[in-house]
Amino acid sequence: MAWVTVRRADDGRKRYQGRYRDGSGAKRTAGTFSTEKAAMQAAVRAELALAEGTWIDPRAGRLTFREYAENVWLPSRHLEVTTYAAYASNLRIHFIPFFGDYPMARIMPAMVQAWVNQAGTPKTVAGKERKGLSARSIVKYHVMLHSIFARAVADRIIPFNPCAATDLPKVVATRTRTLTPDEYTRLLAQIPPRFTVMVMTAIETGLRWGELVALRPRHIDTNSCTITVQDTIVEVSAKDSPTGQRMLVKPYPKDDEHRTLAVSQELIDTLTSRIHDLDLSDDDLLFPSRETAGGQPLSRATFNTRYWRPAVQRSGIDFPVRMHDLRHAHASWLLAGGADLRSVMARMGHAQIQTTQKYLHTLDDADQRALAAFHATRSRASR
Repeated sequence: MAWVTVRRADDGRKRYQGRYRDGSGAKRTAGTFSTEKAAMQAAVRAELALAEGTWIDPRAGRLTFREYAENVWLPSRHLEVTTYAAYASNLRIHFIPFFGDYPMARIMPAMVQAWVNQAGTPKTVAGKERKGLSARSIVKYHVMLHSIFARAVADRIIPFNPCAATDLPKVVATRTRTLTPDEYTRLLAQIPPRFTVMVMTAIETGLRWGELVALRPRHIDTNSCTITVQDTIVEVSAKDSPTGQRMLVKPYPKDDEHRTLAVSQELIDTLTSRIHDLDLSDDDLLFPSRETAGGQPLSRATFNTRYWRPAVQRSGIDFPVRMHDLRHAHASWLLAGGADLRSVMARMGHAQIQTTQKYLHTLDDADQRALAAFHATRSRASR
């Protein structure tokens, strides 16, 4: 039951304080007013909000963004180590410098909009020039920010989500080029010999980086000419890793499903020779950081910087090519050669067929091949 208490201000005038009890039975104040009626109305409104489940604890809103995001939101999520590390990195780099010391209740839609507006501009951090975020990245990070405030609304920390009506930049879809077989041949010729077999395996299997560097001799079946993807290795920043380790071995690849891929006898023979030459045991890594038995996982960043990018430059290919683009090329070549979507989807380890469909028209001559197929079918009908 709401009630009113009387207080005297410094000037001797009476002031009226609306009082009520929260869900735990603790006494709460609904505010101090100049009339008893106003104080009682405020207390009654608070009680109604409690009954309807819309009550917001005014003291909870004083919690800063940093305190809530790091100590409440992030620990409450059920995340894989890579996702946890990515969220921790996003908080540290993109959100806490902007929102960190502000109380949650003081972060308004205009402030979120201000973050969006400045996120795309270059800035200097610790004396280093940092590029602004792309429109696609801003939209992606805004999803995470929206999730933080949505949880705060559910926790009765704040009354509304300040991300609900943000004006986001338009993401313009651009057609990406796919590595052609001729370009791949030129690129492979420039790859240092110690990594040639790894690149050959990547183009023939379409494996993700973490799956590729996690391959071991026991995953190779020489009788059936297959490779089974059972593990993946993820590389995260040590400061954002929940375990403090940079290289984390996970027993399952993406989507928690093993998959077995048919490969050529030529690749099996090449891998078998590598296993023999390096004297690898069943549990050694096929492509370690150093070509020795029992070697440690190969760092993606190190490989890209020291070996991959220089090889791309030497090859004369006139567009940026990432190691991950070998996976895209694998899927595109399969579809261009007539493989059906379902088979390619299973081979790539995609959870949804829509992901596989995007590779249907990635080769430059895809439209011409489609037109040729149309005329071939039409000609048969005419005959």
